[in-house]
Amino acid sequence: MLGVSMTRVSFNIHNAITAWTWTPFSVLMAAVLIGVGYWYLRADWLLAARGRRWPGSRTAYFMGGLFMVELALGSPVATFTNYDFQAHIVQHLLLMVAAPALLALGAPSTLLLQTVSRKVKLRWLKVLHSRPFAVLTHPLTAWILYIGLMFAFFLTSLINTAMLHMPLMDVLNLTFLMGGCLYWWPMIGRDPMVRWKMGYGANMANLLLGGATETFLGVFILMSHNPIASMYTLSSTHAGGALLWISTEVATVGGLAPLFIAWMRSEQREGARLNARQDDVAVDGARASAGAVPVRAATGPAFQVAGGDSQLTTWESAWLARTGSIPARREPDTRKVDPRGV
Repeated sequence: MLGVSMTRVSFNIHNAITAWTWTPFSVLMAAVLIGVGYWYLRADWLLAARGRRWPGSRTAYFMGGLFMVELALGSPVATFTNYDFQAHIVQHLLLMVAAPALLALGAPSTLLLQTVSRKVKLRWLKVLHSRPFAVLTHPLTAWILYIGLMFAFFLTSLINTAMLHMPLMDVLNLTFLMGGCLYWWPMIGRDPMVRWKMGYGANMANLLLGGATETFLGVFILMSHNPIASMYTLSSTHAGGALLWISTEVATVGGLAPLFIAWMRSEQREGARLNARQDDVAVDGARASAGAVPVRAATGPAFQVAGGDSQLTTWESAWLARTGSIPARREPDTRKVDPRGV
């Protein structure tokens, strides 16, 4: 089954809007995407019915990710990949960068665990903790499916073979999508990673290294002396290489910015927790010097006064921070007053 149709579809505004792909694969993928979107929205509504709010931004991200997949596999982008290498690069970016990043920000695993029955939840947790899933989500596996397969596809005759046999190209596109998800999910995803969780510094290094290798690939294609495949011209090949180079730089910067911001916020939260612990120690020291016996409570620093445990009030905490000491509390007058004035 040849991937290049006999009639070339010229690029114009009308075709860029209307020339959608209607193959069995694209129709099947559209149905799958609609089903996944329906599940996500239904789970969102189910949480709302229970009085729990699911962030609207996550819903928007996930729906956007599904739309990116549809653009890559069913829109005119997929149609023009038969003639223009630039369109093939756009498809590649949608499947391996845009869609995986947006889907990861949607946190579907977290939503699943919050809305399914206990039986289904236990089964999904068993999958997340299984050894095959650990192997699949290993950083080396992600690199092989993301960077390794991409180099093998663009730098060998695999791209020409796949474009001439569309069932093979369809399988490779799904593999590209999975590789992109495995690459982006640990770095920017909202779902907790069971294994192979990397710190912010490691994630930024991973993103920089991945961006550098993909930039090298774009420059290599830009400088090639032959078309990358038989259905593409040399000028289209060079234009696609330049697009891959520039878009990779943009995606790398776009991915580094939120990672760096999240890192700084994490450091600020850790600093706030450290300051809170130091304040607890200072409160205990102040109470000990005043003759009170410091104790620890789940809700914060507490101390013993004449009658038992008491919690610091807001003004006492502020006074302690300003002066280093807390004025002694005035005990309420519990003496009984004779209504006769005696």
